Amino acid sequence: MNLYLIKLGKAIAAVQRDGIIVGGRRSLSYLRTFFKTALSFKSGDVLFITGGVGDSADYRSHRVAEELNLHGINAEVTMQDNPFLPLFANKFSVFVFHRTLVTSSVKKLIKNIKKQNKEIIFETDDLVFDTKYMHATGSYEKMSYFEKKQYAKGVGEEILRDEYIKVCSTSTKYLANILAGYNKKVFIVKNKISDHDLEVTEKIICNNKNLKNSFIRIGYFSGTMSHNRDFATIADALLEIMEKYPQTKLILAGPLEVENKLNKFKDRIEQSPFVPRDKHFENISNVDINLAPLEIGDPYCESKSELKFFEAGIMNVPTVASATQVFCEAISDGVDGFVANGTTEWVEKLEKLIVDKEFRVRMGKQARVTVLKKYTNKNSHNEEYYNYLRSKL
Repeated sequence: MNLYLIKLGKAIAAVQRDGIIVGGRRSLSYLRTFFKTALSFKSGDVLFITGGVGDSADYRSHRVAEELNLHGINAEVTMQDNPFLPLFANKFSVFVFHRTLVTSSVKKLIKNIKKQNKEIIFETDDLVFDTKYMHATGSYEKMSYFEKKQYAKGVGEEILRDEYIKVCSTSTKYLANILAGYNKKVFIVKNKISDHDLEVTEKIICNNKNLKNSFIRIGYFSGTMSHNRDFATIADALLEIMEKYPQTKLILAGPLEVENKLNKFKDRIEQSPFVPRDKHFENISNVDINLAPLEIGDPYCESKSELKFFEAGIMNVPTVASATQVFCEAISDGVDGFVANGTTEWVEKLEKLIVDKEFRVRMGKQARVTVLKKYTNKNSHNEEYYNYLRSKL
């Protein structure tokens, strides 16, 4: 199906699901980015070709491009919708394809790149390239007809299986191990806080009017419908916590269906829709504890990055996360956050943060120290990746 029809269908679905204001905002965001990139015809060292405009495209294309520019590698980003896409083969040395559907335009670009014997890198931050994982997610079940068309085949699978392409980049060790099974050299490029986000978060912290009150606000920032199953894994723990501690409130942001068992506390549950990124950080700053649940052992969930930990950590907010591989690697349990496995551990660790404010504040501050050191473009240091790219220029 034509890519533009898929995009139009997704825009209509967003309006139907999120309402005219929120859904319309998402669609306008796509249009702004499309026209910005379609009218840009720059040249440089590395070009990121991305399939969308959401958080994934932001983190895996725009932010990585910023990181490379900070290290002296001239990187630019365009969308696969760009009508001049095949012509970019002459203007860059390395081409990174992120969540890119194989359209006729993409095929022409790849053909032109191969003619010039230039470097192509397959990039992913999810298991969307393998349909056996993607089609089993809650997110896929909730998609509209047009959204499912985008994922009818593995996103970028044809590019990944191309023998010409020897290198991949990704966000986690879990994904790196899977990609290595395709006989590729794999670079782990962690998701990071951009310079803009760093400025925004510092300003919020400096100007914070401390909206927190006698309630302990526990926040979950879901992002997509795929997190309904993740949230369900901690529903029993939250039920126990909210029954035991009447001073707690549950703050839910993003498209999420609340478990029926929690409806008895609906007067202590606040839900908010999708918001722009700057507002997103402000919302995080107004909670006391951040939740990052995932289905432990599920391949699609295990491939997720530690993004929810560092987005909260940069705001001095401590996180309790599921004990997936990536969260166990990112979080020093009991120091800059908590990892938990099972209802008992979730209750135990949430309780520690609820009853001891000094401990909660201290853990939040330590989380920010960790994030500033390991998860900002400003302090990025992935020399093996940078040197590989330089060798191809």
